[in-house]
Amino acid sequence: MTTVTLRVVSDTRNAIDRFFAISARGSTVSREVRGGIATFFTMAYIVVLNPLILANGKDVDGQFIADGSTPPVALVAAGTAFVAGVLTILMGVVGRVPFAMAAGLGLNAFVTFQIATVMTWEEAMGLVFLEGVIIAVLVLTGLRTAIFHAIPAQLKTAISVGIGLFIALIGFVDSGFVRKAAGTPLELGIGGSLTSWPIFVFIVGLLATAAMVARKVKGAILIGIVGTTILAIVVEAIVKAGAFSPQNPAGWQLNRPVVPDQLFGFHNPLVLFTEFDPFGGFVRVDVLLAALLVFTLLITDFFDTMGTIVGVGRQANLVQEDGTLPRTREILLVDSLGAAAGGAGSVSSNTTYIESAAGVGEGARTGLASVVTGLLFLVAIFFAPLVTVVPYEAAAPALVLVGFLMMTAIRDVDWNDFEIAIPAFLTIVIMPFTYSISNGIGAGFISYVLVKVVRGKAREVHPLLWGVAVLFALYFAIGPIRAMLGL
Repeated sequence: MTTVTLRVVSDTRNAIDRFFAISARGSTVSREVRGGIATFFTMAYIVVLNPLILANGKDVDGQFIADGSTPPVALVAAGTAFVAGVLTILMGVVGRVPFAMAAGLGLNAFVTFQIATVMTWEEAMGLVFLEGVIIAVLVLTGLRTAIFHAIPAQLKTAISVGIGLFIALIGFVDSGFVRKAAGTPLELGIGGSLTSWPIFVFIVGLLATAAMVARKVKGAILIGIVGTTILAIVVEAIVKAGAFSPQNPAGWQLNRPVVPDQLFGFHNPLVLFTEFDPFGGFVRVDVLLAALLVFTLLITDFFDTMGTIVGVGRQANLVQEDGTLPRTREILLVDSLGAAAGGAGSVSSNTTYIESAAGVGEGARTGLASVVTGLLFLVAIFFAPLVTVVPYEAAAPALVLVGFLMMTAIRDVDWNDFEIAIPAFLTIVIMPFTYSISNGIGAGFISYVLVKVVRGKAREVHPLLWGVAVLFALYFAIGPIRAMLGL
């Protein structure tokens, strides 16, 4: 009996080893499990941040996500964890790489502040769903890989850096550390002074999280969110700052940090899968604008993912001599399904996370680590009610630090080569300065083509990049075109 049991266990382990190529990639089951746990704790903050970002916006009807005047933050947190869990497990089993997926930061901000303002949430999520379907088609036809190779690597880096700055700015603004002013575009705190208790909590949280990141503490961002939230609860219990309002500018942003009546509970994430309308956006706004919004989502998701899988793949020693990864098509297909699933689940487009590098740093080399990470996301569904406790002042330090981590890639841009430096610079600065990811990407592509042309190197521009630049030129001209056509 014991012999049979041991043989079954041994055969199971060998089957898992062969399926994920654990030994072949120089790893072990324990390393994969440890790596999967590390990745989860490094990126679990998205379960908190995604619903907070989405709940901060209103659609064209003045409604929050789903129905009603109160944002179902806990439900969206459960949906965020559910979709991330399923997709990450799928990435592990189909792609067989240690890449985790979740709602994309930057993409969710674009959906909240750019798309949902001109249509309903259901219609906005419908466009996200369509974007995922289109990317899946591009993967199956091989066009996605072709376009990826057409974009200069340093321009891809600039996109990531620009998104990092944009995310950091959102963090500073949402926390109240930076605010709109009458005399200048922005000012420090309230009237140029850091006088409120919530801002104090944000500063403490930012410094503490930065210190942990500097010391490479595993799960530093999640620990920072939890620790800062606890501090916020204590501060609110003592000073009674109250909720933010025009009459109370020193109050808490979004959520007043008080212990909820229910700490744990189950919110059925499948409810959100009835909250998307794929084609309603084309009726709500003119077809050209809706198509351009889908195109912008596609471009942003497209290039962010490409940079992530190559960067993390190289760290895991998975990149082959020709610059590709094993099972590249499968990896990109699962990632494209992430956008469709995120839209269908009303939690915004899901994408491959750069935080997967944390698991790789712990030794993860195979998809088993992703399976572990995905299972932990599914467990997190039962902790969704806790998200209603977190004020922006506690979550914003994570945004700022994630922005920093994304910006570190700026070192890969050759600033002595103006042919790439000028487009990279415009890509990076226009994103936060215009509060738009798509504006930065478009400016980078158009200026890259222009600089090449004026320097007599038009032939060096890939034909596909010419096409993308023309489409972005159309995107920037949409205002005048709509005015001319009376739309």
